[in-house]
Amino acid sequence: MTLEAIGGAAGAWLIAALVLGIAELLIPGVFAVFLAIAAAVVGVALLVLPELPAAAQLAAFAAWSIVTVLIGRRWYHDYPVASSDPQLNDRRARLIGSVVVVQAPIGPDGGRVTIGDGSWPARGVVAEVGTRVRIVAIRDGVAIVEPAGG
Repeated sequence: MTLEAIGGAAGAWLIAALVLGIAELLIPGVFAVFLAIAAAVVGVALLVLPELPAAAQLAAFAAWSIVTVLIGRRWYHDYPVASSDPQLNDRRARLIGSVVVVQAPIGPDGGRVTIGDGSWPARGVVAEVGTRVRIVAIRDGVAIVEPAGG
């Protein structure tokens, strides 16, 4: 089937919608699907209004892209996707509760702890080098610690 058989520009928009939909399936990012919907809407509109100028097509695509993205954002806000690891991309949240070792003594002016393979500034409980402490918060890149207990 050629573009002329589908309707020229309408076919091009519908093919663009298909390509964007396939791209979303191959490289999921939950964004291309909204552009695919916008392209499909413009393609269907061109089947009804075949004389729609190119500038109007692009304006309609831009407007529908904005509308579909806003609807999608609202949808994902109202119906969040469940995850087995909701803190996957929140390094600060993943550190809360971790037990770490004091690298430089923690005093009134702070100190340093070893987190993973790095050294982080720390504040909180007074602790000597080698003491195990638990991270209770991260504020402005500083680990707030308390005694680790047991």
